[in-house]
Amino acid sequence: MKNNIFFLCFFISSSLVGQKTYHKSFYENGTIKEEGWLEKNQKTNYWIFYYKNGTVKKEGHYKNNLPVKYWHFYRKNSSKEKEGHFMNGVKNKWWIFYNAEGTMNQKCQIKNNQKNGYCLLYDKEKLIKAMKFKKGVKLKEWNNLSSFAAENNLNDLK
Repeated sequence: MKNNIFFLCFFISSSLVGQKTYHKSFYENGTIKEEGWLEKNQKTNYWIFYYKNGTVKKEGHYKNNLPVKYWHFYRKNSSKEKEGHFMNGVKNKWWIFYNAEGTMNQKCQIKNNQKNGYCLLYDKEKLIKAMKFKKGVKLKEWNNLSSFAAENNLNDLK
């Protein structure tokens, strides 16, 4: 009987190792700082981070303690700041940037944390300029859509 209880306790404790747990941490003032899933002491799955005033700072997914997939970032006043894709902790693909009022003002292709491809600039949600970058260096700029379309394949904007 004692052996059965020992094996049962051993089985339960060993099965808990490596399981996901939900984690929350708090600022000194008691407001929540972050919350999300931990697996083997590494961030995994969905996480939300907060400013001291309680508004959401950023939210997105982790895998092996690195940001992955699509993330959203906010200012202290809750307006959008930026959003985009992470691959293994590095910004990649399309990113959207917002002005202080939360209106989109840029949409850029990013590779390895640098502008790499097209960057479209907006004013009051109207396209006003396009630029092309390679490894963070601006190669060309267009001030109207017709000149941009004449020189580029619009399918590259997908």
